[in-house]
Amino acid sequence: MTQTQQQTTRQADEQESTSMQGDHTDQRRLKVAVMSFAHPHAAGYVHLLQQAGVDVLACDPDRVSSADHEVRGADLAAQLGVAHVDTYEELFAWAPDAVVICSENTRHRQDTELAAAHGVHVLCEKPLAVTAADARAMIDACERAGVLLMTAYPVHFSPAVTAAKQAIAEGTLGQLIGAVGTNNGYCPVGARRWFLNPEWSGGGALVDHTVHVAELLDWLTGDRPASVHAVKNQIMHADLDGVLCETGGLVTITYEQGLVATIDCSWSVPKGAPTWGGVTLELAGTNGVLEINPFAQRVGGWDGNAGGRDFWLPYGANLDDGLLRTFIDAVQARRAGEAVEWPSPDGHVGLRTAQIVEAAQVSARKHRVVQISELA
Repeated sequence: MTQTQQQTTRQADEQESTSMQGDHTDQRRLKVAVMSFAHPHAAGYVHLLQQAGVDVLACDPDRVSSADHEVRGADLAAQLGVAHVDTYEELFAWAPDAVVICSENTRHRQDTELAAAHGVHVLCEKPLAVTAADARAMIDACERAGVLLMTAYPVHFSPAVTAAKQAIAEGTLGQLIGAVGTNNGYCPVGARRWFLNPEWSGGGALVDHTVHVAELLDWLTGDRPASVHAVKNQIMHADLDGVLCETGGLVTITYEQGLVATIDCSWSVPKGAPTWGGVTLELAGTNGVLEINPFAQRVGGWDGNAGGRDFWLPYGANLDDGLLRTFIDAVQARRAGEAVEWPSPDGHVGLRTAQIVEAAQVSARKHRVVQISELA
């Protein structure tokens, strides 16, 4: 073991020793490990976990998918002030209670199955999996192991979404008949450009930006998808090196109860825009229309430095914090012996949104409507 490994392992051990002093019951602090720094959300999750008062250990075992200039592994861990080990073997030897999986999309299944095999609860980045078959396998592994499986959909925790859920439940809109959603953003060139390579991402904009809106529709309506039609192209950003997947897409979902929803999932936000992108959803019913914009709370201005540009400063609820605290609460309840259900959005929601994406990919490739029942 290298000197750096010895130091980080000792830091983790000292955290555990300190948390257990003075109490012989299982009142030790929760231990949560972050598996991989591949996803850009990983750094934010580390900060929030530290603020939540849990012991944190990170492991970023390789950087095969990353660009040469990206800061990963022990170097990024040092910047974040979190202990780091080089292998998952060392990570699970630390005996975490739970893991947050931030690896590349195509690695989600193997990482989840590894965690479940060690009896560890799982919060997995979206999309849960790149195929419905993989998502089912992840659910099965966690059910067999008796561990929680939650999918990282932070927009679920927006106060705007909560208010919309209540309004729909009270019948304000009447029978839902249509929905239009958007999840647009920057094209992920530069750092974390594995999003542009289907070997690691499983696909482009259809995979990356359909699922957030699909999860909101699942949660708000309680309806289940029946069929999907999608189109995609690579018109935007066609001149950029390394773009190996679709950059634009439009997905139409017909639900079992008749609702028809359309999602624009394109990487259409220019680099000069004041923000990365956003999520919107408009729902139409027989009695009214409801508009949701979870990222509308912001102040804006113009910065005259470096040639000048518009900027936005968001405020309000931290959606990632809501996600992580819900997961932590469920893990703590399980450790206390409570028969708590999988926290929402759970692995089953992750499966249904994965089904929509897989059907969209098949539809765009075969130029026809795809029934969800066709998927393996």
